[in-house]
Amino acid sequence: MYSNTETQSLQSAGKTFLANPFTGITDIFQLNLLKEVLRFHEYRYYVLNDPLISDTEYDQLYKQLEAIEKTYPAWITSDSPTQRVGSSLNQGFQTVAHLVPMLSLDNSYNADDLNDFDRKARELSSSDSITYCIEPKFDGASISLIYENDLLVRAITRGDGIAGEDITNNIKQIRSIPLKAKFSNYGIQQIEIRGEVIMSKNSFHRYNEQLTAQGLAPLANPRNAASGSLRMKDPREVGNRNLDAFLYHVSYYQSINGEPVAELSTHAGSLQLLWDLGFKSPQKEKRISEGIQGVIDYCLEFESVRDNLDYEIDGMVVKVNSLAQQDQLGMTSHHPRWAIAFKFKARQATTFLRGVEFQVGRTGAVTPVAKLDPVYLAGVTVSSISMHNEEYIREKDLKLGDQVLIERAGDVIPQIVKSLPELRTGTEISIQFPKECPVCKSQLFKEETEAVWRCINIECEAQVVERMIHFVSKDAMDIKSFGEANVRKFYELGLLKDIPGIYKLSFDAVSKLEGFGKKSIDNLQAAIEASKQQPLHRLIYGLGIRFVGETTAKTLANAVEQVYDFHSMDEAALLGLEDVGVKVAKSIHQFFQNEQNMQMLHELEELGLQIKNTKKESSGKDSLGGQTFLFTGTLTRLKRSDAEQMVEDNGGKLLSGVSSKLNYLVVGEDAGSKLEKAKKIGSIRILSEEEFLNLIEQNQ
Repeated sequence: MYSNTETQSLQSAGKTFLANPFTGITDIFQLNLLKEVLRFHEYRYYVLNDPLISDTEYDQLYKQLEAIEKTYPAWITSDSPTQRVGSSLNQGFQTVAHLVPMLSLDNSYNADDLNDFDRKARELSSSDSITYCIEPKFDGASISLIYENDLLVRAITRGDGIAGEDITNNIKQIRSIPLKAKFSNYGIQQIEIRGEVIMSKNSFHRYNEQLTAQGLAPLANPRNAASGSLRMKDPREVGNRNLDAFLYHVSYYQSINGEPVAELSTHAGSLQLLWDLGFKSPQKEKRISEGIQGVIDYCLEFESVRDNLDYEIDGMVVKVNSLAQQDQLGMTSHHPRWAIAFKFKARQATTFLRGVEFQVGRTGAVTPVAKLDPVYLAGVTVSSISMHNEEYIREKDLKLGDQVLIERAGDVIPQIVKSLPELRTGTEISIQFPKECPVCKSQLFKEETEAVWRCINIECEAQVVERMIHFVSKDAMDIKSFGEANVRKFYELGLLKDIPGIYKLSFDAVSKLEGFGKKSIDNLQAAIEASKQQPLHRLIYGLGIRFVGETTAKTLANAVEQVYDFHSMDEAALLGLEDVGVKVAKSIHQFFQNEQNMQMLHELEELGLQIKNTKKESSGKDSLGGQTFLFTGTLTRLKRSDAEQMVEDNGGKLLSGVSSKLNYLVVGEDAGSKLEKAKKIGSIRILSEEEFLNLIEQNQ
């Protein structure tokens, strides 16, 4: 960004300002020079990680600028280094549209996937060989920056890809992001660039040490730390987290004269341009490859050194280098056809199994949780892992004191891969599964056909609390402002003892608790009252009946006039309902034959809850004609609930599992066993999210 001559000149100017500090500048040229000196040293420190002056010297220069601007406030400009730190709090985050949608990337996991991507790209572009640009896939929070006339005017979160939240004040706290960049030198008037906000491993550890010293809970991992920081109310707190940002893509630009910018004819050229303008782009990490074999080699090479980096990555991004070819290849509604992400293998580490904690869930299932020596793995410190059931412990031959190999599947869910018996010393102890409930001491019970031990005492304190947590949750009665923490707190204080108690909560008593002001109590009271009008299927799901998920709850709600009707239905009648199998029917029948449960439902009705099936009036649409759908994997354009509603609004039905009764399986990212099972059945039509949307549109 700075030539040797400019570097020497600005370094010399900085030394002059330090040797002759003054605040009475009346020459605006000197003021602008001081600003440029500070920008230069920010670039050296935050982008190159190669400072030329000490922190104290930088602070002295900064204080000079502050004093001058205080004396001459009319001279303050938006690109001044002092304007990074805002003095006021963010008053909410406005939703704004991206200039170009931020699409997701298709994923690949091996050389075969990359070869297939290359084959399709060559076929669609009618090219014998394609030049690719490969760069790290940063594991942080995606952002979009807009510069106009060289100044940063807006920063936006990814949001839903179409629009995000305006976080400009917070982004200004990240000193590796220039407030001003000379895009005009390249003839660019407006430009939108994409990147990733990250917290380096060193910054993450230092910040957690500060939190621990203050008696506060440490942050979970660098990715969450970066993502959560972007929406903090106080920009100064964002600055305290020492975030960083890599900028790696030009999504849109408008030139001053309307002519194309030569430097932006390739993706590699755009990375060079960003680097030259002072952005931290992956200029040093990128590699250009003629053909796909070089891509494969570099992806595998980079995977082997990922642990040596000071920032988290979860793969590599492969892009067609030529922007003309990118335009030719185009994109689907979900992802560009000219780019793909190569995801690294699951991360593994070894640690010691020190203890087991047995936890009781809302259905009475007792789950053993391994307590491990904390180990840092794929961006998160792992100290607890579910061991699922007694058979899991036996199959993996796990003992207290064992060294165990753990991994994060998809860099998300930690699991124990195996024990390492060859490293045992003879001091290891077999894990004894309890015969009594660890909470209420009732005898545990296990069905012959199941692997799970259960506490069948429905008055067990652990189950009572977990049932209430489930009842108020988003997908059940959706009582906002309640949540798990408040359920546990109110229960421990004796303010809440069961589900009906949610609607009899003493707000006078709550008002005496620390952290509950008038506004928060008003919000909680309004949310509880609003939940009384939730439709019947949400109430059924909220009851926590074993094996009854959201889809089955809708099936049940549509089958009756009111919830009490289930009391008179036998298992045979329940088996006649769509997608209700033997286990589900038995569980439903047992629940509604329990007099305590029926008494609870009558009490909820008296408290004003909706127990009747108030079906919506038909929209007249029956375009899907009762065809059945199931969704699996992560949808990127729609929320799962919205997609399911689209099916029902058009006369389709939802199933909770893959069977011969299923017509369509809609597959999102990271689809698992349901996809494999559907392929084996053969008669099920498998749709991508884009194909599902096209189907809905065609049937309108």
